[in-house]
Amino acid sequence: MNDPIRPLVMGIVNVTPDSFSDGGRLTDTKVAIAHGLRLIEQGADILDIGGESTRPGAEPVGLTEELDRVLPVIEGLAARTDWAISVDTTKPEVAEAAVAAGASMWNDVSALAAPGAAETAARLGCEVVLMHRRGDPRTMQDAPHYDDVVAEVIAELSAFAEAAIAAGVARERIWLDPGIGFGKTAAHNLTLVRCLDRLVALGFPVLFGASRKRTIQAIDPTATDADDRLGGSLALALEASRAGARAIRVHDVRETVQALKLQAAIREA
Repeated sequence: MNDPIRPLVMGIVNVTPDSFSDGGRLTDTKVAIAHGLRLIEQGADILDIGGESTRPGAEPVGLTEELDRVLPVIEGLAARTDWAISVDTTKPEVAEAAVAAGASMWNDVSALAAPGAAETAARLGCEVVLMHRRGDPRTMQDAPHYDDVVAEVIAELSAFAEAAIAAGVARERIWLDPGIGFGKTAAHNLTLVRCLDRLVALGFPVLFGASRKRTIQAIDPTATDADDRLGGSLALALEASRAGARAIRVHDVRETVQALKLQAAIREA
């Protein structure tokens, strides 16, 4: 039986020493490449390679260091598979080098805020994910406030998309991400998940990422370790799928693919 239609699954490959869930586990290039290939075997449709942590409180990484982290992994994966590769970076220089090395998507948590980023994205012609956040990793969780989190996130993402289009990025290349956990409280995050269909209604493909995030601990206080949040991650992924998200960004690829396949099969039964 062919798999019923389901969202794409983006597998996370963090080549960082300080990411909130898997920091330090994949800093060796060979280990990171092997992990990426294993995620493909588990059902990942896209691999997202990141060399700078964006967790709350994370310190910025210099350009050379980030390039040294991500480029060997992207080159190694591109030489071994024709699967889609994304680079998770805010730096246009890293995105440009990553695309030259084999990436076809730029996942930017700053929504092309860096000088020259939008023009670089237009020139590269790759898929571009514009994520919503307020502040930077060092400040974004310092008492975030919204009068209407859903309306404000949608309005700001719409403005980011229009700015990218004005800079020459093709509309059909743009993805939107509500930025769960980025400058938002647990209550904000849950409201965004409940109303995700309103973001989907804008007509851009939506990438959703809530894998192992601290919002799960807000509901289950026993989930103090990121590795203890699989159940919550799956619940969030299924809800995002129900709302129409085009892709789900996760650490636990096999389990997420299985859950999404079952959800889709039930719909088709």
